[in-house]
Amino acid sequence: MHARPMKPGLFKNPMNPARKRRLWLILALVAAAAIATALVALALQRNVAYLYTPNEVLGGKAGAAVSSGEARFRLGGMVAADSFQRADGSMEAHFRVTDGDAELPVVYTGILPDLFREKQAVIATGRMRDGTFVAEQVLAKHDETYVPKEVADKMGLAHQKHDVRTPADAANEGKRN
Repeated sequence: MHARPMKPGLFKNPMNPARKRRLWLILALVAAAAIATALVALALQRNVAYLYTPNEVLGGKAGAAVSSGEARFRLGGMVAADSFQRADGSMEAHFRVTDGDAELPVVYTGILPDLFREKQAVIATGRMRDGTFVAEQVLAKHDETYVPKEVADKMGLAHQKHDVRTPADAANEGKRN
């Protein structure tokens, strides 16, 4: 048996130039979309600040990056009673945030919200430095029965653990009677 001679042009590129251009355009669009998605994900990841309670931070549940000061995060809890200190003429405030299980010292330089006071819910954004939370921003709640949902969920667990009655609990019991 003899091999047949090959026809000329049998193995030519079956893609015509227009189809080839279309393929390159689609590949370029897919690559651009992938790069854009990666950049958006990186930007969002840098701006995400998770909420932790003092007990989670001090107990190591928040992770090594939080404890070391690498990661920026939100600290939520109540301003501990008799913990607020500010020197006359200074913008630097020192206070402790508690969740009922642990207290974490906080330092903040700037003007505190009007509603900031002891025994009130607070969320501070910042980083740990030498065992102290250095806040870049402090937010205070707006009345004695409102607590941000994330803080309420975490504080609710601490309240149940320590059998603490909140003003909201008292109000709910009053409505039932």
